[in-house]
Amino acid sequence: MNELLKHVTAVLTTTPLRWNNLTQTIPDELIRQAPAQGEWSALECLLHLVDTERLFQSRLQAFAEGRDLPAFDPDVEGTKLTESTSAKDTAAEFERLRRSTLEMIKALTPPDLDHRSRHTELGVVSLREMLNEWAAHDLNHTMQAERAMMQPFIRDSGPWMQYFTAHIIAT
Repeated sequence: MNELLKHVTAVLTTTPLRWNNLTQTIPDELIRQAPAQGEWSALECLLHLVDTERLFQSRLQAFAEGRDLPAFDPDVEGTKLTESTSAKDTAAEFERLRRSTLEMIKALTPPDLDHRSRHTELGVVSLREMLNEWAAHDLNHTMQAERAMMQPFIRDSGPWMQYFTAHIIAT
């Protein structure tokens, strides 16, 4: 297996496991709590990962078929958090979608990585670039979610707060 495919698969395999663990063990109020006005809560990060998992699947198909890649605006097209949104159910949906995605990636070959498509905002992109972005996207939003859940702990850590200055989200 190509190194990129191996590394991307490793990251993409780990993400649902992390989310299942978070949603099974972290209290719902921490998962739902936005760290500041206009910032996403951990659950909103997870909803975004579900939305983009569907998007990435369609983009993999677009690369295979030589079609253009549409842009995605999560603020307009993304799933909105509601009172009835279940973190555990959302994590389970993410895991189900990701299993399907990993099967699609398993079918890729090294020559496929050089396939190109036109992204409506970014111009011509390669499948290799999108796979790198996908792994970074997973890690980014999982870190963002964990950072959101850190905020009440940071605020109440007294003199230790100085060690978290890189993670403080201004309210």
